[in-house]
Amino acid sequence: MRILVLGSGAREHSLVLALARHGDHTLFAAPGNAGTAHHAENVALDPTNREVVVRTASELQVELVVIGPEAPLVAGVADALRKEGIPVFGPSAKAAAIEGSKSFAKDVMHAAGVPTGASVTVSNAELLGQALDQSGAPYVVKADGLAAGKGVLVTEDRDAAIAHAEYYLQDGEVVVEEFLDGEEVSLFFLADGDTVVPLSPAQDYKRAFDSDEGPNTGGMGSYSPCPWLPDGFVDEVTKDIAQPTIDELRTRGTPFTGLLYCGLIVTDKGVKVIEFNARFGDPETQAVLARVDGDIAPLLHKAATGTLEASDSVPFLDDAAVVVVLASEGYPAHPETGRVIHGTDRAAEVEGVHLAHAATAETETGLIATGGRVLSVVATAEDFTHARERAYEALGHIELEGSHYRTDIAARVSSDAAR
Repeated sequence: MRILVLGSGAREHSLVLALARHGDHTLFAAPGNAGTAHHAENVALDPTNREVVVRTASELQVELVVIGPEAPLVAGVADALRKEGIPVFGPSAKAAAIEGSKSFAKDVMHAAGVPTGASVTVSNAELLGQALDQSGAPYVVKADGLAAGKGVLVTEDRDAAIAHAEYYLQDGEVVVEEFLDGEEVSLFFLADGDTVVPLSPAQDYKRAFDSDEGPNTGGMGSYSPCPWLPDGFVDEVTKDIAQPTIDELRTRGTPFTGLLYCGLIVTDKGVKVIEFNARFGDPETQAVLARVDGDIAPLLHKAATGTLEASDSVPFLDDAAVVVVLASEGYPAHPETGRVIHGTDRAAEVEGVHLAHAATAETETGLIATGGRVLSVVATAEDFTHARERAYEALGHIELEGSHYRTDIAARVSSDAAR
């Protein structure tokens, strides 16, 4: 199959790797990065430009377009491709509002009877103060629109909550939510507008530093599966959360075709939704796809063409996968770029390890960092203890001045398994 993957991060590199590893496909990545170039033909373009994407897909005669990041979805790229009859794995701009607007997502959840925390959407400082008074600490404040994973603040400090909210109120509304206590987990679903097919659960690490210290980031690591989840968890989420959400969106005339990301929390009162995203999550995708045992292209195509069946399933290895993100100095606030990266070849030679490039480029001076989250080191093994050892051994070979990474990714599940 001729497949075009839109995006330039580690998520897109992981998609390209998964498609290349298990299928005989002709792959293109637009714009791609230094990593995707080894497995696909990189195409220089703006993935949010609908006309350019449609023209490129037509010229390349692709049979499927897979949209990685959220920005092209909100820009209506999937709509433009569908209008031209090009199969695309990614929701329409209206359906992508499930991620692009927290208030829209809450409205869908309430209508569908999906369990989630109470929330209030506010548009000014006066309403903000009232909402914070009502919720009490810990305060949960979220930008209503897209914020690259950095628009959420959970804090005991009311002044910090107000400052965070006022920053985002400059451009729109904010949502003040009930604080939910429990373990967070991500679960992805392939969706064709009617039917959903689950992937394997994963857990990510949002804070910049060990022990969940520091500011929120786009994600500093992840692991899959989640052995601490109760039996029947995936079936429960499918029945009580994913399917009702897809049904509600279809009822509203905005059928969801693509990847429904369910950001969940397991509380004493059951599983609840923290947020929905309209695309593969990063860095969970790196862990989940590393465990896929087969070609996912046919299922992505079935989702894109509305032909998924309830009996469809994604095959997974029993292996554990651990992902550790290497970040540039200053990330997330002010990442240093342009610095040379050494040792990636040696890192990739560690057994069970591959690298997913996120913000890299090949130059005359060598491989350089071009953004905040630079590389995902992805390691698989028969258990978490060995997967962690492999990931951190590989990281030990990589040199990037001033870089940092968390040292506690999957530490708990590794120690639990060792008992």
